[in-house]
Formats: sequence, structure tokens, C-alpha cells
Amino acid sequence: MNNNEFVTALKTGGKVFGTLITSNAPSWPEVVASTGLDFVFIDTEHVALDRSEVSHMCHRYRALGLAPMVRISSPDPNEASRALDGGACAIVAPYIEDAEQVRQLAGAIKLKPLKGKRLQQALKDKDSLEPELLKYQEEHQADKALVVNIESVPAMRALDKILTVEGLDAILIGPHDLSCSLGIPEQYRSEKFTNAVNEIISKGLEKQVSVGIHVTYHSGLEQEIEWAGKGVNLIIHSADVIAFRNTMNSEIRRIREAVGSSDTNTNLKNINI
Repeated sequence: MNNNEFVTALKTGGKVFGTLITSNAPSWPEVVASTGLDFVFIDTEHVALDRSEVSHMCHRYRALGLAPMVRISSPDPNEASRALDGGACAIVAPYIEDAEQVRQLAGAIKLKPLKGKRLQQALKDKDSLEPELLKYQEEHQADKALVVNIESVPAMRALDKILTVEGLDAILIGPHDLSCSLGIPEQYRSEKFTNAVNEIISKGLEKQVSVGIHVTYHSGLEQEIEWAGKGVNLIIHSADVIAFRNTMNSEIRRIREAVGSSDTNTNLKNINI
């Protein structure tokens, strides 16, 4: 799925499937491209990747037909702009908690390359832009998307206003941080957690904004499928490192059992990214 197809799907509610990529190994993109995914999620908030590495990854995945979505390390419009320059087609801003943060990010992404006072004026009144400039920006940023993480109680309280910001393409639920903000860390099956997720999904769909979720915790597949059935269309399933861990754990256990060797790894913990 190329950048235009990915952004169009987000804007029209089409389901898109991706995974978190932590490895920058040169041969890894070809492997990922063979899995049937639509996009890749590259995270610079929790994964130690520098700007050059991220740019190489973005361009390589784009060349292979996978749209690169990059989470920046903080909700900084300047950082969002740098990630776009590096080849990202979609920006994920972490831990958003008010509409003004989203508005500034939308300006950096959808009104690029405007900056400074000219940008602030345009954010207040888009009609202040000359028709030729507005057309230029719409054409050049048509394949760029803004996604914001909703992963705290304050974000949920501000969600109605966040969802009205022009230029927002999708919201992305962060289950781990949300569960902690709710005071029930990693209790993903609790009624309090599932009610919160359902509320976020419902509000996003009501405002016709795409809703995504990133499930990395062990045994979360059934919930992931259930939420997809309720309208979640930006689906980030697991991560390369988690898939490796789960497959290796299962297969090594089978080999141990076959040869009568004891299993020393009995603690399969969640990997929270």
C-alpha cells in the first residue's frame, strides 16, 4: 500500500493492517514486505532509532510498497516536520491531551512549509492563505496524515474537542499507558479498561475520524479482533520483536518437550512499547 492509498484509507474508514518495526537490519524490509501488511509503524518514542536510521527505513519501506508511519518522541510540531522530511507518510504524536497540541501539529503537517507568524495566522484563519498557496499545500500534503495517541484519562476528557481539529486523520489508542492512567495497569480484561476503549472508539466513529489501536500484550488477539469488528480500522498488530519472542518461545518449548529437556523459561511477560 503506497502513501496515497494509506492516507485515503484512513480518511474513508478503510481497514489497514501494520506492525511495529524495531529492527533496522538491511534485509528486514524485504521480509516484512512478504507478510501481507499495508504499513509499518516506526517508533522513535520508545525505540532507540536516530533520524538517519528512521529516514533510511522510511524510504526502503516506501520503495517496497509499505507506507511508513512514524511516532515522534514528543508532540513537537518541529519534530513532526523533520520526520516528514525523512520520508514518513504519517506522523503519530504521543500522549496528546488537548486540542491545541493537535492544532499545532496539523499546521506543521498539513500547512508545511509554512512556519512562524505566517503559520499561526493560517491556523487562525485558513482563508488568509492565497488560493495558489492553499492549492499547493493541499496537493503536496495529500499523502500525509496526522495521527494522535489517546492514552490517558485527560486525553479522554478532551477527546470531543480533539476530534474537531481540522487536519486530524486518526486517533490511536495506547492500551498500556491508558490502563496505567486509569489506575489499573495491564488489566486489559477489566470492565473499566474495556469501557474506556469502547468510549474512545464510539466517539471517534461519531466524528468520522479513524480509530486505531496497538495491541502488544500477550493473549490480546481476541480483543483486537473484537475491536476491529466495532469499527477500529487502523490496526497495529504486535511488533517484530514480540513475534520473534512468541514464535521462538513456542518452538523451543516444543523441541524441549520432544527431547525430554526441562523448560527454564516459564515467565512470558508482556513487552510494552
